Amino acid sequence: MRRSLTLGRREALGFLALALGAIATRSVRPALAQQKLVLKASDVHPAGYPTVAAVESLGRKLQQATAGRLSVQMYGSMQLGGEKEAIEQAQVGAIQFARVSVGALGPVIDDLNVFNLPFLFRNTAHMQKVIDGRIGDELLEKVTGNPRAGLVGICWMDAGARSVYDTRRAIKSIDDLKGLKVRVMGNPMFVDMMNALGGNGVAMGYDQVFSALQTGVVDGAENNPPSFVFDNHYQVAKYYALTEHLIVPEILVFSRKTWDTLSAEDRELLKKFGREAQAEERVLWNQYEKQALEKARAAGIQIIEIADKKPFQDAVKPVWDKYGPKYAELIKRIQAVE
Repeated sequence: MRRSLTLGRREALGFLALALGAIATRSVRPALAQQKLVLKASDVHPAGYPTVAAVESLGRKLQQATAGRLSVQMYGSMQLGGEKEAIEQAQVGAIQFARVSVGALGPVIDDLNVFNLPFLFRNTAHMQKVIDGRIGDELLEKVTGNPRAGLVGICWMDAGARSVYDTRRAIKSIDDLKGLKVRVMGNPMFVDMMNALGGNGVAMGYDQVFSALQTGVVDGAENNPPSFVFDNHYQVAKYYALTEHLIVPEILVFSRKTWDTLSAEDRELLKKFGREAQAEERVLWNQYEKQALEKARAAGIQIIEIADKKPFQDAVKPVWDKYGPKYAELIKRIQAVE
């Protein structure tokens, strides 16, 4: 009888310990949820750049909406490395936000490479309608839904049209590109594109471009006007040819490791403020692009209008033949967007 009472007491004490443990766990979880969390963000561009400003605005809204519990610390000007490094750091949870070009993320999320096809979009307005619509939403989901990527797609950002700039000569026709060593983003598609145009494509991190131009490691690069001017490439490359061969949107991604620790409410806030950041950055971009071209002209940069882009478009047909077929259905949908 005594033995059964002893066992009964032990069982009761065991149940009591489990119950207290459960209560303790429930009480700790809300406490953890209330802890302050600083979300680190990386961008290769300097303070004031549209993408930097838009993410900082997102951070202020997040801080206000959570009464200071969540905030964003921006590390611009390549403080944490180039875009490849930012992607890798977000994947392991060392940072939370990485604002990168689709060109840099294409090797990780293959579906995004459709945007990397040269002359895919008719103009920037066409690109904007695509990323603002169903296709844009679907591709963000491709990022989020890829279990190996370790990233969550938050929103798109404008980056204008990319053109070629160089230190050697004015590029007025496709023949002028011949033999020039031109830096491109680290994506095989872009190396093939530049080679097809007659240049020598050199894959290189964005953080290395200025010194490579300065020392002659490359003769030129290709990017949008704000990157050319506000990252000081115009100080060494005096020719800017408006080839507009690529209109590649940029993307803001979030670390999946951190995302999985957030509440549903916090995730919704990030999505909401992300959509707002997409719209805000576009307004800032339009202003910044205009300022960049004005500053370039004032500095004596020779800006060359390309009257006939058809030879450039025809030259990249091998790139379309090599990479295009796997995206055939999506390309049709993109081209059908009015």
